[in-house]
Amino acid sequence: MKHYIGPSNPMHAQFNALAGYQARHFAYAFDAGVATLSLNRPERKNPLTFDSYAELRNLFRALNSATDVKVIVLTGAGGNFCSGGDVHEIIGPLTKMAMPELLEFTRMTGDLVKAMRLCPQPIVAAIDGICAGAGAMMALAADMRLGTAQAKTAFLFTRVGLAGADMGACALLPRLIGQGRASELLFTGRAMTATEGLQWGFFNALHEPAELLVKAQALAAELAAGPTFAHGMTKTMLHQEWAMTLDQAIEAEAQAQAICMQTKDFTRAYEAFASKQKPVFQGD
Repeated sequence: MKHYIGPSNPMHAQFNALAGYQARHFAYAFDAGVATLSLNRPERKNPLTFDSYAELRNLFRALNSATDVKVIVLTGAGGNFCSGGDVHEIIGPLTKMAMPELLEFTRMTGDLVKAMRLCPQPIVAAIDGICAGAGAMMALAADMRLGTAQAKTAFLFTRVGLAGADMGACALLPRLIGQGRASELLFTGRAMTATEGLQWGFFNALHEPAELLVKAQALAAELAAGPTFAHGMTKTMLHQEWAMTLDQAIEAEAQAQAICMQTKDFTRAYEAFASKQKPVFQGD
């Protein structure tokens, strides 16, 4: 969670890490607290490269020091989300690498997922068409997922002779859709349909393709208008409590909530309720 550092605060420059940020390997836009990242190699269904992996990892790490960014929307261009690692630019070169180099690569891909989970901002993924391999893992690492009826999500690592255990899949996917369903997808590599994804809890909602990004940005705007310090606390607790007993989780939440009760947003909410007004949160 991050306390908002406003323009009048002398530390603002140190907590505005993405001011003027220009993405090199994907499209990036920022408006009213919402950052939109769009994978934009539509002619290849938006595959990742070594460079785009690294830039995405670095960007999500930088979001820890970007309190002006309150919510992230992650999407893909041209009717697809992401087809995974580029066959020619990643898979081919990997077959010629030695173990130390391969380990550096697999750790880098995992670092992207860790950076997404550890950044305090909620991430909304807008998923249309192909969502496969590393693309499926990026969708899984988001906090919420909106899709279309055309979305096909495949953890297809086994199709290329690899384990389904990639980028945290064996930890994240069972928690979201259940052990049996996750096992099926990870062992077979088959695509999960949009209907299955909605029924199993992978997708929060499905929308028409023309409305998908609009709906995702509307959800992001709603979150950005909320108590963003508290949202960051919620994300932190959702992540950390996986490794806690119930007693530990209850105590951690007691401390987290007591911290949130000291924020100005908590006072604003009370004062707005008392005066029968809608609270205007400011993230501090």
